[in-house]
Amino acid sequence: MSVLARGASIAKSRGVPVKAVVSNNPAEARRRVLALYKQWYRAVPKILEMFQLPYSEEKAQSKIREEFLKNSHVRDVRAIDMLVMKSQMDLQETLLKWKQTCHMKGFFKHQSLVETPTDFMGKFLSQKH
Repeated sequence: MSVLARGASIAKSRGVPVKAVVSNNPAEARRRVLALYKQWYRAVPKILEMFQLPYSEEKAQSKIREEFLKNSHVRDVRAIDMLVMKSQMDLQETLLKWKQTCHMKGFFKHQSLVETPTDFMGKFLSQKH
């Protein structure tokens, strides 16, 4: 459980209303995540050109997809909002070229671990609706 989710559950158990950071409901958070995903996806050609990376657009787009899928298990709206904000800052820093080429190459070298359930119940619960 993330720190934000834990804090929200503690506040709810005490009867204190917890306000969402930006999104009011899961559907709105989902729209924000999809919009951010599209921003990253559209920025791939510019990023590859700016940093002169030796990767194809398909590889870069699949790496971005992996990073988004890595957090697909998060359901708390506040945690989703925080992840979206962090990713927006990361995209902005990348496009402003505050990162160096070695940072971008390191991003592609590291394998992101997308957990795939192996038992029946885990597979059943991880299905997207």
